[in-house]
Parts: sequence; C-alpha cells; structure tokens
Amino acid sequence: MTDWLKKIENERTGDCYFIGKHPSGLEVFLYPKEKNNSTYAVFGTKYGSIDNCFKIQKESTVHHVPAGIAHYLEHKLFESKDGDAFEQFAKTGASANAYTSFDMTCFLFSCTENVYESLKILLDFVQTPYFTEQTVQKEQGIIGQEIKMYEDDPQWRVLFNLLDALYLKHPVRIDIAGTVQSIAQITPELLYQCYHTFYNLHNMVLCVAGDIQPERVAGICDQMLKPSQPIQIDRIFEEEPAHIAKARVEQKLSVGVPLFELGFKEIVNGRRPSTKQVAETEILLEALSSSASPLYRRLLDADLINEASFGNEYFEGPGYASVIFSGESKDPERVAQEIKKEIANVRSGGFDRQVFERAKRSVYGKNIASLNHVGSIANSIVSLTFAGRELFDYIDAIAEADMDSVLARLETQLRPELCSLSIVLPNR
Repeated sequence: MTDWLKKIENERTGDCYFIGKHPSGLEVFLYPKEKNNSTYAVFGTKYGSIDNCFKIQKESTVHHVPAGIAHYLEHKLFESKDGDAFEQFAKTGASANAYTSFDMTCFLFSCTENVYESLKILLDFVQTPYFTEQTVQKEQGIIGQEIKMYEDDPQWRVLFNLLDALYLKHPVRIDIAGTVQSIAQITPELLYQCYHTFYNLHNMVLCVAGDIQPERVAGICDQMLKPSQPIQIDRIFEEEPAHIAKARVEQKLSVGVPLFELGFKEIVNGRRPSTKQVAETEILLEALSSSASPLYRRLLDADLINEASFGNEYFEGPGYASVIFSGESKDPERVAQEIKKEIANVRSGGFDRQVFERAKRSVYGKNIASLNHVGSIANSIVSLTFAGRELFDYIDAIAEADMDSVLARLETQLRPELCSLSIVLPNR
C-alpha cells in the first residue's frame, strides 16, 4: 500500500477505508465498496458563501470580496480554453455536478465505468482555472438570472427569510449566490485571488467511494496533483449578537398551501458543536418530532401537517447553529405553538425511555444504512472532515449516547426566546 495512506477500520460497522495526506498537501479518503456497481468522487474545498472576509496568516491585509463569489467561482471552473469539463465527462459516461454551500464548494461525478479516466478529468479542471473579462461578464448575466429565479422560489425564500430573522451579523443570512449588485463587482482578478487562496490543496479534500483500487487512485493522485505551499486562512466574521433579529417574518408567493420554517438559534460563540453534541442533537430531534413521535401524530391527526413535507434539521457551520422545523400547513402559527409546547414538556419532564431508545436505534440505523450508498459516504466524509469530525467517530457517538446527555442539549438548544417563524403565504 502507498506509504502515505493508512487504513481506518471500525468494529461496530465492519467497514474500513483509507486516509492519507498526499505529498501535494491534499487530504485523500478512499472507501472501497467492491460489490457496488457505481463509484462516486467528491473534490471539495473548505470555501463557501460565508467566506467573504478573510486574511492569510502572516499577512496584514484583510480581504473583503463580493457576496456570491464562491458560487461564481464554482461555475467558472468548469470552463477552460479548450471547452468545458462537462463535455469531457460526457465522453467517459460520468454524470458530473458541483455545488456551493455556506461553508464549502464541491465538484463531483458518479459513474459505472471509466472511473480512473473520470477522476483525471476531475482533478485536472479543478486545478486549472481560466478566467477572462469576456467570460466573467457573460457569467454575470447567467447567474443574475439564477438569482432572480430564486427570489420567486418559495422553498428558498422561506429559508433565507428565516435566516435573516435569526441572524443580525453572520453572513449565513446572505443568499449563497449573492445579489445582482454584488456579482456585478466580480472581476477575473478577484476570482484568481479567491481561487489561489481557497483552492490550495492544503485547504481541500478528495473522497472516492465505490468499486475502486486504492493503489490505482493513489497513482492518479501522484500523477495529477500539483504540489502547493501550506496555507492558513483566518476567516473573519462580525460578532453575532446573542439574540434574534425578529420573531416572525412572512412573504406572499405563488404557493397552494402556506410554507413555514420555525428556527431556534443557538449561541455558539464561534465554536462548532463537537461530534458528540451533533450526534446527541440528531437523536433529540428524532425523539421530539420524527414520524414515530407523539408530536408528529398529534399534528397529523389535527390535519396541521402533511406527511411528505414535515421535517427537521440541525443547521450548523462556522459561527452559526440552529434547529429548524419545516413543512406545509394551513395553520403555521398553530404548528409553531404545538412544537414549542412539546419542547417545553420535554424540557420539564424528559422523554419516556422507550421513546428515547427507539429514536436512538432509528438514528443509528439510518447512519449505518447510509454506508450502502457511495454518494452518501463521499459527501458525508467531505463535510465531516471540513467540520473537524470523522465518519466512524460519529457513528460511535450515536451508539454511545445516553438519555441524560441528549436531554442536556436542551440547555443551549431550542430556547423559546431565540425562536423565529418564517411563513410563505399564498399570493391571493
């Protein structure tokens, strides 16, 4: 085995994968699934929409860049002097895509054949930026139309209206794509500046999961990766106040039934929750409002929610964390009241032991089941790595959680004074 790769095994899952720091600086994860008929690769950078103010350590200059530039850069990297990467992937039969979130940008492909040829394409185009005045200006029109489209998207608006109600300073409240005004400020020079800062291999991760030979993937890394100098980036955020901006926000759009998102801000003081805390929150939310919970049954029986849309999420990243409940309802205000009432009941009386054990088994089962899907594996490893966590550690944390520690999360989470309700009403 290549000397820079080591094997990670987990007795609880019976699975293993390989991890290593390539000499170029890139952290590489290889997860062989020999009986799987497909392969999934993700090449990601720890660079998202919130990273608009930063400083490279050992330099004095603080850089402020326009909102939306990370998403803009994602679009532009598919282009080259010789065409675009999608055309190359079409020749290998791979399905390629990319996405920018609040805290990372990822480029990916899935395929059932020509794995290694597709991997070479992925590693090549992400490391080969090509920006000109003409192509940058052309992209401004394309992304401008995308921004306008999302301004009328009910699911998008109900989320960002909520984030704007929860947060006063943190850039998580700004649309990932920016605004028409902000992207108009983007130039080739700014794109290259952000690229050379955040697309340094020391700030990136590659994960390949599926029917692969680790030694062969390692050889392609040796062939394709361009060595880079270590870099340390200080991401600068204004201090977020310990209160919310507003308790309620609504907007009218073209929907048949009102949409809602009920968010509870968590005061994190610049720290991300630990692996153990995230696992405990997942179990807490499963016990509180999953389809097996008493709350869910009451809401459904009262015709306040529908099965398909109701759900929850622990929404967290650098400098922000919130629990969000969402769905469709003819009476969002009453749903919010019922959720808050259930939280108060659990805070005062805890969970029935059977409810807790069922929730814990369900969360554990979902995470074990995800190890059968190469896309889930690759995306999870990349996002966990950027958050300073590890896949098997997370599964172990779920298995080892106890009811007292799960309930203790209520000391900082789901506080009624840090709650906002966002509603999108029918436009009539």
